[in-house]
Amino acid sequence: MRELADLLGVNPNTVAAAYRTLRERGVIETAGRRGSRVRPRPASTARGSLRVEAPPGVRDLGEGNPDPALLPALGEAFAAAAGEYARRPGMYGQAPVDPEFAALARAALDADGVPAGSVVATSGSLDAIERVLVAHLKPGDAVAIEDPGWGSLLDLVPALGLRPVPVALDDEGPLPDAVEHALNAGARALVVTDRAQNPTGAAISAGRAFELRGVLAGHRGVLLIEDDHGHAIVDLPLYPLAGATDRWAFVRSVAKAYGPDLRVAALTGDLVTVDRVSGRQRLGPGWVSRLLQRAVVHLWSSGAVDSGAVAEAYAERRDALVKALEERGVEAHGRSGMNVWVPVSDETGAVARLLHAGWAVAPGARFRMTAPQGIRLTVSPLNGADIGPLADAVAAAAGPAKPLNYG
Repeated sequence: MRELADLLGVNPNTVAAAYRTLRERGVIETAGRRGSRVRPRPASTARGSLRVEAPPGVRDLGEGNPDPALLPALGEAFAAAAGEYARRPGMYGQAPVDPEFAALARAALDADGVPAGSVVATSGSLDAIERVLVAHLKPGDAVAIEDPGWGSLLDLVPALGLRPVPVALDDEGPLPDAVEHALNAGARALVVTDRAQNPTGAAISAGRAFELRGVLAGHRGVLLIEDDHGHAIVDLPLYPLAGATDRWAFVRSVAKAYGPDLRVAALTGDLVTVDRVSGRQRLGPGWVSRLLQRAVVHLWSSGAVDSGAVAEAYAERRDALVKALEERGVEAHGRSGMNVWVPVSDETGAVARLLHAGWAVAPGARFRMTAPQGIRLTVSPLNGADIGPLADAVAAAAGPAKPLNYG
């Protein structure tokens, strides 16, 4: 900084302030003693732009949406919410979280062993994660995240001026040694997906949860954020890590099981985290629409979604595709959820060949930092007759690749 100040003829404090501004805006990223570098893309450029548009006649397996046929009809839920609103209109000064929404969300969390904590309603998982990160971290702090992982989270972290640190994973979740390494290297937060990990379908097992809790016990000051977006579409049990650190948050959205456009999630955590998130929320949007919360309450209490049947439907398609690919000598991963991850040696070529064969898939670059290449296939649009032809096309398009365990 002193050399640059001399070159420009300005005060070193001016250079330091410029670096800070560039870092906060996501233009550069710093890596301790290794210095600073310009990011490969602006923080505002979403990885979702790395997509393949499906032309007419091509099946689209790249968007990552749930099967509309497995989502509940919303008319009755919104009618019930509107009817209650007619009797008791929502006004300023009312509690931001509907009491019944909080009670039902908390009961479900209790049943899954998530530690006690108040419930906050947020506008989806990503909104919750952003609010928790901002509540505890400052620009330049490092955040350990799964690699490959959720593309929106990979965009969010640098957009907040934070530094993403990749954590390798396998079918049972983040690798303990990789988590330990990231935390020892200075990561102040860890974000993990409990089930239906995007894009790999990983789900944290009982044994892996035990190991990860052991690692986190040695880093009590680390902020832990868990994303359980797979709730109600996954038939695997939850093994939460919450409580292994002093500062933690657990978020569960309704998007995958009830509809992406509902934009509602339940967030809980330790007392300080929940207080900071809810306090800052009051100074912004104020609250998540209580009409939406009441609609979700109706969906939950009426049993609008048969979670076992939904989980079974996705599992049948996912498992059939993984098995068909393995029979053709293609490694594939999809332990839970609606996605299958296929490691490939050349994802650009694989995507292009599959598009030519009539299948649009998501390129792995949307989900990777340092992890080897791959492609993601969403099984939601598939039926039994699709499995064989799709597996043949993937086998023809994929080349030799490294396994999922990137440790």
